[in-house]
Amino acid sequence: MERKSRGAILTIFAICLGLMAVSNFLKPLKLSHSAGFVFFGIKLSGIANAIVGPIFGVILAVLVYGIFAMRRFALPLAWFYAGYVILNLLLFTLRTFGTPDMPPLGFWMLYILVAVGVSSGTPIILTQRRAELV
Repeated sequence: MERKSRGAILTIFAICLGLMAVSNFLKPLKLSHSAGFVFFGIKLSGIANAIVGPIFGVILAVLVYGIFAMRRFALPLAWFYAGYVILNLLLFTLRTFGTPDMPPLGFWMLYILVAVGVSSGTPIILTQRRAELV
């Protein structure tokens, strides 16, 4: 069976997810005051941040590998991550709306668009190309 290319969009999505994995690995370093990992709508700090951020870094790194290698395991992992992202964004928005912790609306809307687009676009494309996954 001839292996087909991932294509430009899936490659771009994998790179974006890879950058997010690096960001999650760096969460324990707290390079800025807003660097805490957000888990089910709650911004973590301390030990929780140092544990959960890198765990999600590993999850994303495995997903990125699966996308680049066009492996079957990437498909359920991508759907899991897409669901998590949508739920996490919804919970964070509900929790912080109208508080100083809420990002500026224009930035937040752009962030949601990119986060949902990349995280949901990935499993949609992988599902369409399921036959090419090994």
